[in-house]
Amino acid sequence: MTNPSLKDSLPVWWRIGLLSFGGPAAQIALMHRLIVDEKRWLSEQQYLNALSFCMLLPGPEAMQLATYTGWRLHGVRGGLIAGLLFVLPGAAVILALAMLYALYGSTPALETIFLGIKAAVLVIVFEALLRVARKGLTTTAHRAIAALSFVALFFFSLPFPMVILLAGLYGYFTTLTDPEPSDVTAPVRWQSTTKTIAIWLAVWILPLLILPTITNYDVLGQIGAFFSKLATVTFGGAYAVLAYMAQEAVETHSWLSAAEMVDGLGLAETTPGPLILVTEFVGFLAGARVNGELNLWLGTLAALTTLWATFAPCFLWVFAGAPYIEWLTSKPKLRAALAAISAAVVGVILNLSIWFALHVLFTRVDTLNWGPISAISPDPSSLNIAAIALMALAALLLLRLKQSVLVTLALCAGGAALMLAL
Repeated sequence: MTNPSLKDSLPVWWRIGLLSFGGPAAQIALMHRLIVDEKRWLSEQQYLNALSFCMLLPGPEAMQLATYTGWRLHGVRGGLIAGLLFVLPGAAVILALAMLYALYGSTPALETIFLGIKAAVLVIVFEALLRVARKGLTTTAHRAIAALSFVALFFFSLPFPMVILLAGLYGYFTTLTDPEPSDVTAPVRWQSTTKTIAIWLAVWILPLLILPTITNYDVLGQIGAFFSKLATVTFGGAYAVLAYMAQEAVETHSWLSAAEMVDGLGLAETTPGPLILVTEFVGFLAGARVNGELNLWLGTLAALTTLWATFAPCFLWVFAGAPYIEWLTSKPKLRAALAAISAAVVGVILNLSIWFALHVLFTRVDTLNWGPISAISPDPSSLNIAAIALMALAALLLLRLKQSVLVTLALCAGGAALMLAL
């Protein structure tokens, strides 16, 4: 293993931040090639242990994996640099795109182009569902967890965090004993961990309390509180949490429409960085539209608030937990809890897939209620034939021809523009 200087590691973190397209699977593969194969900063086992730990955490596991690697090489300073450079390039692009969307997103031409992006996103989410299902549904119990999670979300509208929590508890407590007792001990004293938690809780929470007070914008407090809560339950990545975020942002807070939520995911798919950057898009629109007037300055403050609430907790999780990785990954009960959560995520993504599909393929979607049971129901007469054609194109490109996400999104957007021209 090699240990580069902080200066020598900077170009690598910039490279990862600028090239991290395609979601967590592609990002994890990119970092493996650079960190393990090329640079040899971590061994194969160290990388896998770190990845397992990051998958136990809420938040984007690829960003947290970069943060952990930076921490292992150069302490807290190295972790901050690696984590920030993973996020900032994509965040800057999302902010610019959100501004353009707020200004011009309602024009017919851009609406048509975004229809192509939405259709491609449907297929991307479906592919994510297949990938997670193959990995997460390895037993009959896991398949049952996935099915129950889908029913709980789609028909009973149970909160996403509750579904994840119950799955994790099931996995933990059904593993009654540790079949392979480990003699790995915790490497740091609890006092040191408590200090780290206190520092990073303050870093996370205090700015979110101060900013609404000094600006007199209540929406910033609402955004900070909502996305801070979201940051603690984002197990399974952006795809898994979108249904929960959409339910709150669209239906409860009315910050944006369901169609705009899908547009936001499409934008996040086209940029580097974690897909959870879609939260920045949501936060920007929430701030920019206060009192029914377009306010780009307030939208920018809201976007920055969203980024802080989304990613500051990631540094807390990693810096508090990183010293314990070898100890945590030696515990079978925690591995079982993670496996159960992964199974639940399959049901969550299936719910998300259907929610997206109905809102993209139909222009009118209603909600039907039967006592405690509810379900979304499309109007068959509002079926969008163009969306079906573009989705078929995306499926051909992504699933059959194995094109990249960027190529698929670009060609589907171009196909939509061609439909408009014709």
